[in-house]
Amino acid sequence: MTIRKIVLRTPVWLLLLVTAALMLFPIVIALFGSLKTNLELTTGATFLPSSWQFKNYLQAWNQADFSAYTFNSLYVAVFVTVGTLLVSSMAAYAVDRVAFRGKKLFILLQSFTLFISIGAVVLRPQFDLMVSIGLQKSLWGVIIILISAHATAFFMVIGFFRGIPRELDEAALIDGCNFYSTFWLIILPLLRPALAVVSLFTFRNAWNEYILPLVFSLSRPDLQTLPVGLANLRYGAGAAVENQLMLAGACISILPMLIVYIFANRSFMQVTAGSVKG
Repeated sequence: MTIRKIVLRTPVWLLLLVTAALMLFPIVIALFGSLKTNLELTTGATFLPSSWQFKNYLQAWNQADFSAYTFNSLYVAVFVTVGTLLVSSMAAYAVDRVAFRGKKLFILLQSFTLFISIGAVVLRPQFDLMVSIGLQKSLWGVIIILISAHATAFFMVIGFFRGIPRELDEAALIDGCNFYSTFWLIILPLLRPALAVVSLFTFRNAWNEYILPLVFSLSRPDLQTLPVGLANLRYGAGAAVENQLMLAGACISILPMLIVYIFANRSFMQVTAGSVKG
């Protein structure tokens, strides 16, 4: 019986190992490339570095002003995450719990935005809108635009709402809570696993955003975020291509995402297990 289980599970494990290898291969290449010299990386003659250039990380940190860029990226990612969680959770609560005119139209419009890129397609009108309110030279212009792209978070949260019984709302109303206090005191604590997953994806998207911070920081280099700073690392003194520094900076920029994933991983697994069970 044990041998039969091993035989049956071997193809599954092989498929998982191949998938994991394909996903980790680019990261491994970037890690080893960040520890090579520029000449060795350009020629691509070896897989492992012939001499481990750990100084690339120190040089990338000093040359790119990582402390300022990291602060700007954290500033954008944190406020975008908090704003998206508030907007998406309140919108999902109202749509799921309240019957109002135009409800289906609102959901339809939200679904339409899933297929509209917030990049180059609508970049010009978004920038013009921020100019009209005086936020074209501020990171808050980037934050507001990214928060407005909350359709994915909205549908993730509203899917979780449908698993919360309405009897909780009725019991809270009987105990003296109104519509708003029921959301903040009763419903919101039950949404923690779903909100953790939403925050993970939202933080990742805001952290990796490149086009919007680039446009809004053209006249304010001090507002550049980490992805914009990483792109500037490619060219060093004399406009020489320095890919090893860019890879070193990219490896450093991965660390915050790993930390966020470690904290949100448990909630992510809870939501996944709950969806499979349901």
